Amino acid sequence: MTRTGWWDRQVVPRLVDLSLGGDEVGRLRTRACEGLTGRVLEIGFGSGLNVAHYPETVTSVSAVEPSDVAWRRAGQRIAGAGGPPVERAGLDGQHLDLPDDCCDSALSTFTMCTIPDLDAALREVRRVLRPGGRLHFAEHGLSPDPGVVRWQRRLGPLQGAVFGGCHLDRPIAEHVAAAGFVQGPLERFYAPGPRPLSYLYLGWATAG
Repeated sequence: MTRTGWWDRQVVPRLVDLSLGGDEVGRLRTRACEGLTGRVLEIGFGSGLNVAHYPETVTSVSAVEPSDVAWRRAGQRIAGAGGPPVERAGLDGQHLDLPDDCCDSALSTFTMCTIPDLDAALREVRRVLRPGGRLHFAEHGLSPDPGVVRWQRRLGPLQGAVFGGCHLDRPIAEHVAAAGFVQGPLERFYAPGPRPLSYLYLGWATAG
């Protein structure tokens, strides 16, 4: 998830904060956070847009976020939320500097689209989750509709260039299963907005 170019370092974190900070997405964040407990690993922490949605059962958050711009913007949200303590625990979800079985839950929202090696990152999440710990996620990805998929692939290069390597057509549930998670309840649906950008996977999966 390392950001290298000026656009990715300086502009993308601000675009993501603006485009994913609305009320509609906030409701999805609330649903994704339901059931989180104990020490939570959050990959792609960004500017802290999930902080206001953590349930009271969360005791601490280990945040993985590569962008210094996003992390600075998160500071005010963390301070104002009055929630659990949040520490920056790493820069790269593909290589977590955390021991095995150290987290009770994990959270990913609108992050799996941009991680270069998503399978490696999910294996790392599974490694640091205790047995039975849950990965909660709300992610956009591959649509089941062929016409929409064609547009996802047409728009993919532009989306990736503007939004820091974002992929529109990743089959999120398949990646989660390939990492060894057992899928729990999973909703798949179109959120409001252009269909190529808005097919969502919302649910949780359990680490074996």
